[in-house]
Amino acid sequence: MDDYLIDKRQVRMAFNRAANGYDTAAVLQREVCSRMLERLDYIKQKPTSVLDVGSGTGWGTRQLSQRYPAAHLLALDMAISMLNVSRSRLSWWRKLFDSGKHSYICADVEALPLTANSIELVWSNLTLQWCNDLPATLSELHRVLKVEGLVMFSTFGPDTLKELRSAFHSVDDHRHVNRFADMHDIGDMLKANGFAAPVMDMEIITLTYDNLKAVMQDLRDIGAHNATAGRGHGMMGKAAWLALQENYERFRQNGKLPATFEVIYGHAWKPKSKVTKDGAHIIQTPFKL
Repeated sequence: MDDYLIDKRQVRMAFNRAANGYDTAAVLQREVCSRMLERLDYIKQKPTSVLDVGSGTGWGTRQLSQRYPAAHLLALDMAISMLNVSRSRLSWWRKLFDSGKHSYICADVEALPLTANSIELVWSNLTLQWCNDLPATLSELHRVLKVEGLVMFSTFGPDTLKELRSAFHSVDDHRHVNRFADMHDIGDMLKANGFAAPVMDMEIITLTYDNLKAVMQDLRDIGAHNATAGRGHGMMGKAAWLALQENYERFRQNGKLPATFEVIYGHAWKPKSKVTKDGAHIIQTPFKL
């Protein structure tokens, strides 16, 4: 068995438990979402249908709704409690006048319950790292997108939580941090699944804490539990916890403990098909007959 295989049931339970207090702790998620929204300023597309994949409590969905007031917004999350919170945060006048423009779908991004060619913009903020089969997931996003539709996403890269991974290294043999895909690999996956003109970039965001307990509590509050198959299934013993604290202290700088997040941003388009239904290739020429 792959030790890094993600237990979706555990992920769903963790996010359901975290839903009510999520907005207080999700500082990084909102910051990354805001930076993604800035990237939309350079996109001239005005979509009439927007799918927010991994919508959580709906902060990003509401920003997208303000940006595209005429669009039908579909908020999709695998945790029903997240969707319930999202729905409760919708303003009363939107519930009264725009209820038909907001839909809530409890589902997994790896198996979207949507028809092909139905969405003009797929948006996903820090969700793809919870997928077991990323190429298949990108294929799903390509399937539901309309031709000339856009996918825009953020996810975590390999250096995410490198301090925590290193601190656990000599404590036990379990998996404590997810495996994260490299930016260049994701770009290759996009092209392999039919997307055109992928644009990828990355930045490092470092959060700081007073102690290790605060680091772990922050991860719990946003539902970012360890849900890999190789995780330990019992409580951490006192000796292991003390060893983990001692190991993490090596990273303390200016009185604070860092937690590094490698944030990957990407977007790509669904191009027109270059092959007809009977398999003939479509060739475009620069001249007119």
